[in-house]
Amino acid sequence: MLNTAFAILTVAVLLGAAIALQYLRGGASHSVPWPFAALHGLIGIGGLCCLVLALRGPPRGLEQGTASFGIIAAALLAFAALAGLGTLLMRRGKGQSAGTLIGVHATLAIGGFVVLAAYLMA
Repeated sequence: MLNTAFAILTVAVLLGAAIALQYLRGGASHSVPWPFAALHGLIGIGGLCCLVLALRGPPRGLEQGTASFGIIAAALLAFAALAGLGTLLMRRGKGQSAGTLIGVHATLAIGGFVVLAAYLMA
């Protein structure tokens, strides 16, 4: 189940990278198509749910000292999901650019993904 969560989150990361490239090419006034962003969010939430379910299994990484990496990754990814939701609400509410919140979302998501990769490889 942990490998499945990692695979799903890898797809979400790749979609997020494509969204970021499209956003940066068009400038701050360019809007990313909402179905593409919604797909990114739904896949990310699905990966987070799989990760939470996988963490209910037997502990791993005790010998290497990485036993808490799974929980840390899940927390970072959950906060990234909240920041992504905040980005959506800002864009829908007043049509404002949520550049700082997008940066926070990306930082949390990439951090959680890297910690999850370390947890998986340990």
